[in-house]
Amino acid sequence: MVDSAIESRRDEERARHEAPPRLLLLSVSLISAAALVYEILLMRLFSIIQWHHFAYMMISLALLGYGASGTFLTLAREYLLPRFGAAFVLNAALFGLSATLCFLAAQQVPFNALEVLWSPREWGHLVLIYLILTPPFFFAANCIGLTFQRYKATIGRTYAADLSGAGTGALAVVLLLFLVFPLNALVLASGAGFAAASLAWIALGMRPRELIAPLVAVIAALWLLVHWSGAELRPVEYKSLSQALRVSGAERIEERSSPLGLLSVVRSPEVPFRHAPGLSLNSPVPVPEQLAVFTDGEGMSAINRWDGSRGSLAFLDYVPSALPYHLLPRKPEVLVLGAGGGSEVLQAIYHDAERIDAVELNPQMIDLVSRDFADFAGQVYGQPSVRVHAAEARSFVAASAEHYDLIQIALLDAFNTSSAGSYALNESYLYTVEALQAYLAHLRSGGFLAITRWVRLPPRDEIKLFATAADALARAGASAPERRLIWIRGWQTSTLLIKNGEISDPEIAALRQFCDERSFDLAYYPGIEAQQANLHNRLKEPYFFEAATALLSPERESFTERYKFDVRPATDDRPYFFHFFKWPLLAEAFKLKGSGGLSLLDMGYPILLATLLQSVIISTLLILAPLGVLMHRSDGGLKNSRRSPVFGYFFAIGLAFMFTEIVYIQKFILYLGHPLYAVAMVLAGFLIFAGLGSRYAARITPQQAGMHISRATKAIIAVSAVYFLTLPSLFDVSIALPAPIKVTVVLALIAPLAFFMGMPFPLGLSRLAAEAERLIPWAFGINGCASVIAAILATVLAIHVGQFWLLVAALSLYGLAGFAGPHRG
Repeated sequence: MVDSAIESRRDEERARHEAPPRLLLLSVSLISAAALVYEILLMRLFSIIQWHHFAYMMISLALLGYGASGTFLTLAREYLLPRFGAAFVLNAALFGLSATLCFLAAQQVPFNALEVLWSPREWGHLVLIYLILTPPFFFAANCIGLTFQRYKATIGRTYAADLSGAGTGALAVVLLLFLVFPLNALVLASGAGFAAASLAWIALGMRPRELIAPLVAVIAALWLLVHWSGAELRPVEYKSLSQALRVSGAERIEERSSPLGLLSVVRSPEVPFRHAPGLSLNSPVPVPEQLAVFTDGEGMSAINRWDGSRGSLAFLDYVPSALPYHLLPRKPEVLVLGAGGGSEVLQAIYHDAERIDAVELNPQMIDLVSRDFADFAGQVYGQPSVRVHAAEARSFVAASAEHYDLIQIALLDAFNTSSAGSYALNESYLYTVEALQAYLAHLRSGGFLAITRWVRLPPRDEIKLFATAADALARAGASAPERRLIWIRGWQTSTLLIKNGEISDPEIAALRQFCDERSFDLAYYPGIEAQQANLHNRLKEPYFFEAATALLSPERESFTERYKFDVRPATDDRPYFFHFFKWPLLAEAFKLKGSGGLSLLDMGYPILLATLLQSVIISTLLILAPLGVLMHRSDGGLKNSRRSPVFGYFFAIGLAFMFTEIVYIQKFILYLGHPLYAVAMVLAGFLIFAGLGSRYAARITPQQAGMHISRATKAIIAVSAVYFLTLPSLFDVSIALPAPIKVTVVLALIAPLAFFMGMPFPLGLSRLAAEAERLIPWAFGINGCASVIAAILATVLAIHVGQFWLLVAALSLYGLAGFAGPHRG
């Protein structure tokens, strides 16, 4: 026994100075890339089967697995290190096996996000999903953490391989999603885990070599399992696609997938679609046959059958969005943002628009209308007056030198998603103060900006939009904003018009005639009186009129403070247009639970809070509590008085790194045009260049670590301060550039900041390894726990205080770590 212990210590001493084989570092990079691909794929997959806000849960899950791994490796270190090769290969193979199987198992959990506030069972389901999806991250983290401990002298190299691999994975997943459907991509991520296991087997010279063949064979087995078992993505029954497919005779006739979304085309011959939001009951013309196109199971857009005759489109004159055409001179030039299936383009054609620029984010949607179903749609996108652009709305407007008589923002989301508050956590830069100012700047004198929204009761996003419009006009220097706004309401939708100029008396007369003929209600126009509102589609009170007059009066701030929902204008710093939650409403809603009061709540934000609470509890139980017990048993070479600074240092840099990363993800959503692009590019940039910073840190001795940590944190603060001052102007001048150039700009901006952000963690570990190497996995776990919490806490803070103050918090934490960490002792 004594000889065995002595030999084990000798092995550890040799390992202290040994460098990892390059092929093993490649294996580390591959398993990190696979874990990052798995993380982003879960974001896409849960956007399809659930909703967008589960993206934050995916980030938290990844970090929870990494944190739990640190605890496990601390406890199992003595057993695993002598068996490093077998443990690495086993964990890499287990990642490969569990990545696909865990998602398929999680899909079987009957979780209903709509009931999470009042059903304890759904909390249990949410925890169960957490636990099912965590193992792949746990196994991947074990590979990395074991390598940290096995090759202590070259922690920086391992960390660099880890980060650069994850960054490569972030780029690879975007390309992968253009080539295959998300579920197939998941199988490929599993395959990367088995490939990493095979590389490690070769790198460490393990026997028998023949074992590599079964590892490779498992990849094919998983592929066959997914395809032969009939495994498929099953959206929850409350999503629009699920409900549409329950109708007798309804069938999916086409599907397209890309990073921008999964498009599903549905035909329903027995019970035809009649999708014309807000259509007046007075319409003399029926809605034609339609095909429904769903994006990620929601956001239905209709492709209308059109025979080429103008008369068959007359139903499009009986929706609130048709109003501006009755106030404009004939043959206007029109910009449609969010063209989708082409209904708004057809509406412009019906009203004799001279030129129509149709902007649609997803090129595959354009292909469906202009190629696959072009004959069905009457070649709408091929008409002489129509020009179709595949672009993001803000980017297109910024790049355009054109001016229009009408800019129309289509109704982009589904009613049931909007009413459930499923977009509460979406960063939407389409409806911010700065966005409306940009649109108004592209209107000709006398032109209109028209925005249509669903009618929700009690009203919230309609009022928030009106408040945002009033603020945009005020900031633009309009002398009398109240003279430039028109607001009408149907039974299902409302339309807000903002004019580049003051509303004239003839326009008011045309407005009133339009509403009378279609039984639409006047909510606001210059000079409106209370008795003119709420006449046709009667509400208990004239809520829209009262809100409009209050928001245009000196009592505006008082109104927004006392209103039950958060209707403060959305800005680019706080781009959460669909966030309306206020804490007092929670208690009131629960009091009215028996009469349906909980439907007043937007579910996205409470689910975010529930996820934050669960992440704190679970990470504490799986990471902090076991580590705390271990610390009481042994001080690991550190005095009690120094434990707190070490804990504080790794916890602070974990929070700071995630806060900074999420701030820039949110900022670059506007610049790159889509959340997934921003997540992938920003993660790739931060991880790859942080990896280079870690590689540089590997050259620094433990004795010099403290000085370089201070320098790195100073550089992080300085670079971020420069970015805060210059990014808005840089975005303004470059947002119109082609996508590849914008990606290059993003990576160039991230490079210096991420390089320095990659140094504090490995330098702290290097210093710790010199003083108390047994605590390396402990520090790894603490950092992971902080990251778990930070991934969700960052979003909560961004909603309430904005991106600027979130960045200030991140830099303060870096300053605390750099100037008061344990390395200063």
